[in-house]
Amino acid sequence: MTKFRKLGRPTGHRMSMLRTMVSQLVKHERIETTVAKAKEVRRLADNMVQLGKEGSLCAARCAASFVRGDDVLHKLFTELAYRYKDRAGGYTRLLRTRIRVGDAAPMAYIEFIDRENELRQSKPPAPQPPQRAPLDPWTRSHLTRQFAPPKEEKGEPDM
Repeated sequence: MTKFRKLGRPTGHRMSMLRTMVSQLVKHERIETTVAKAKEVRRLADNMVQLGKEGSLCAARCAASFVRGDDVLHKLFTELAYRYKDRAGGYTRLLRTRIRVGDAAPMAYIEFIDRENELRQSKPPAPQPPQRAPLDPWTRSHLTRQFAPPKEEKGEPDM
């Protein structure tokens, strides 16, 4: 399992909170929370969208074991998978909003990009570089020898 921020909670409570927050983010497409929690939710929400884009039975079972609610699961595999089919990553945006009055915690909106009523327009996805044909081993070894720096000869150093 990957390393998460501890967020001042025991493991079970933390994972339960993150599962609920990811499910609410998918359901409402924008939530306000603290910056630290939003950064953790962003990681997990992007992984859930990636599973939705994959669309296999294994991906559906992995997503179902994490998110809460059949409506959330359906939205992941239909609406969000279709919306982000051409995007390679970066499905969420973090916008810092205010300092909370009670404990002075920095707050932020986390939202999905490319949706209606988003707070800021998203940049278009970066174009993928053209694929180069792989070189056969003979040509590759010849090219590496040709452009390799010359080996220094052992002898007296120049002064």
